[in-house]
Amino acid sequence: MAQGGGERQTREHAHGRQGGCGHEHQPGDRHGHDHKHDQGHQHGAGCGHSHGHAAPARVQLGEGKGANLSRLQIQAMDCPTEARLIEKALAGMDGVVALEFNFIERVLLLRHDLPHLDGVRSAIAKVGMKAVELDAGAQARAPQGHGGRANLLLAASGLAAAASEAIAWSLGDGRLEVAALALASILLGGIPTLKKGWIALSSRTLNIHFLMSVAVIGAMLIGQWPEAAMVLFLFAIAERLEAMSLAKAGEAVRALMALAPETAWVADGAGWREAQAAEVAVGSRVRVRPGERVPLDGRIADGHSSFNEASITGESLPVDKGPKDAVFAGSINGSGVVEIETTAPASGSVLARIIATVRDAQASKAPTQRFIDRFASVYTPVVLALAALFAVAAPLLGLMAWHQAIYSALVMLVIACPCALVIATPVTVVSALASAARHGLLVKGGAPLEMAARIDTVCLDKTGTLTLGEPRVTRVAALDGGDETAVLAMAAALDSHSTHPLAKAVLDEAARRGIAVPAAEQVSELVGRGVRGRVDGRALQLGSRRLAEEQGALTPALAAELTRMDAAGEGALVLLDGERALGVLAVADQVRPEAAATIARLGEMGVRAVMLSGDSPQVAAAVAAQTGVSAAHGGLLPQDKLRFIEQLQACGKVAMVGDGVNDAPALARADLGVAMGAAGSDSALETAGVALMDDKLSRLADLIVHARRTASVLKVNIAIALGIKLVFFGLALAGVASLWMAVFADVGTSLIVIANGLRLARRV
Repeated sequence: MAQGGGERQTREHAHGRQGGCGHEHQPGDRHGHDHKHDQGHQHGAGCGHSHGHAAPARVQLGEGKGANLSRLQIQAMDCPTEARLIEKALAGMDGVVALEFNFIERVLLLRHDLPHLDGVRSAIAKVGMKAVELDAGAQARAPQGHGGRANLLLAASGLAAAASEAIAWSLGDGRLEVAALALASILLGGIPTLKKGWIALSSRTLNIHFLMSVAVIGAMLIGQWPEAAMVLFLFAIAERLEAMSLAKAGEAVRALMALAPETAWVADGAGWREAQAAEVAVGSRVRVRPGERVPLDGRIADGHSSFNEASITGESLPVDKGPKDAVFAGSINGSGVVEIETTAPASGSVLARIIATVRDAQASKAPTQRFIDRFASVYTPVVLALAALFAVAAPLLGLMAWHQAIYSALVMLVIACPCALVIATPVTVVSALASAARHGLLVKGGAPLEMAARIDTVCLDKTGTLTLGEPRVTRVAALDGGDETAVLAMAAALDSHSTHPLAKAVLDEAARRGIAVPAAEQVSELVGRGVRGRVDGRALQLGSRRLAEEQGALTPALAAELTRMDAAGEGALVLLDGERALGVLAVADQVRPEAAATIARLGEMGVRAVMLSGDSPQVAAAVAAQTGVSAAHGGLLPQDKLRFIEQLQACGKVAMVGDGVNDAPALARADLGVAMGAAGSDSALETAGVALMDDKLSRLADLIVHARRTASVLKVNIAIALGIKLVFFGLALAGVASLWMAVFADVGTSLIVIANGLRLARRV
């Protein structure tokens, strides 16, 4: 580096007492200043008909390498009801190693050692579903709606059920036309449900289709024909409505997938040809015209333009870019034609990873979802057992007649479906994750989202997090009556061939002031101390306090100026002419404009902010004073940051915010790792649980607000689902609830929790 910019002294640890809960001490002043600034330099049917046993998103079925990975789209598979049937169908098949269910796109990921999938497709067909193999890179089709014939049959089924119910109410249950109309309704609209019930029975799977079939057949056996017909019709309507509602969660993911174009204009020897984006090799040159979306990640090779990167960073304002600047797939080119050299394949773009993170969030279930799945797997058989016990015990104890007790038990069978309860969590989480991704918050699954809602302490790195990571010259002091402009010009001349961040700060300040920079000759580096060279025939040096001390130039005036800069948390670059100090330049990293407002907003939410910095305590304290951070610790090595985080975790949940590279150990150790500016950092996308895709610290507060709102919606959904179930269970025990009322309640509850969860897809 061109200069040390300060003494790279061995950092003493600024924590005699190392923090603690709520009483972090302020750093001492035993450290030499370090201009490194931390950096080095760092810059079909709805799910409402679900789950007797909720299947996990990933299932390990057998042993083997699982060398092949196939994708099968199964339009009828949209929740654990179907997943459980598929799992049972494939469980004993040799060569099938593992299954992963993507209910949003209705895709089964199959890891296997099979030469072909004929046996797999056949086994899935036996449980009433059709599997279509997808080619590598091919997108799954959107769920297909029901045809006109199916809608007419369902409408006719409803009319017949209503007519049967009307005649029974007006003329009595025992009439032949009541049973005939009910049977016609069942044949017109209920056969698919009864068929699924038979499949569930034959595969020994306890699910809602089995429960509904038992309830309907039981109602017919005790002469409740209108009830049986109405229950099947309402259940079919429920499937349609829930499928439509659930499709909206999939639309959020498909909208992300549609952001990257499928084709690209690629340069070849004869000119430009259109090619599939998935087939474009890394290093190819791609042309993007005004108004087009960038097909692949890359760097601009030729041209200038502005780019709307809202799909990646959430920032809607266009960003001006030119040669060597990075651009991302899915961003929109503004006004100029640019040529881009690709740096990643279509499957490896930042956008592709965002899509994969949101789409695969189900595979990493949130704690709440895992609990609900376990609860549902116990709830259904328990309610089923209680229904059977009630049907026998109530008449024997003289509480009800046999007919009424059996009917109430059938009502309990419908209540035994935990549909709304199980669907409440995944719809809410997927909606929240998709919305967050559209606004530049990449949350890697439901677990980090839930943790973000529980955070009460945020630890922040300084450089690149609270500050911009771009040092600037804050003031220039000429000594011994010298000229400030001349001091800056000579310093810029010595730094004109350096790429060090501090050298860039000096050159930028000279350019900002419009100073002509003279030529420098014989420039060489003074390792760890600065640079030297000749400017206008004078032998000059520019460097640290240590360099001034070595040259015997540390006069009282210079020492006083350096002391003032240290107190302000600024670094110092001293310009020397032999033993004479000509002037000193104060250099400091710039605090992010939104940092103070963000820290204040976190405080209003009850979240404490703590700075953990590798820079000197003076610099850390100065930045803390500007931003309002409650506790600042400087001079920390990576292992020191880990110790602070561990101590803070004894008092609550701790998030670490950093750049995802140098702070990787701390990000991994914290309860929640949050990476800043992750759009340009591969390691940030891999290390942290949450990645803020742009460089705006204000997104951190948005994340916590969004996570808390999601947690609130989850609690409300679970309360609604359980509350209504308990109410109707009590009504069934009292003999008041009817079968169609139970179905209405079940359908209504599912639609309520789905609609409530989908609210999160519209906001952050």
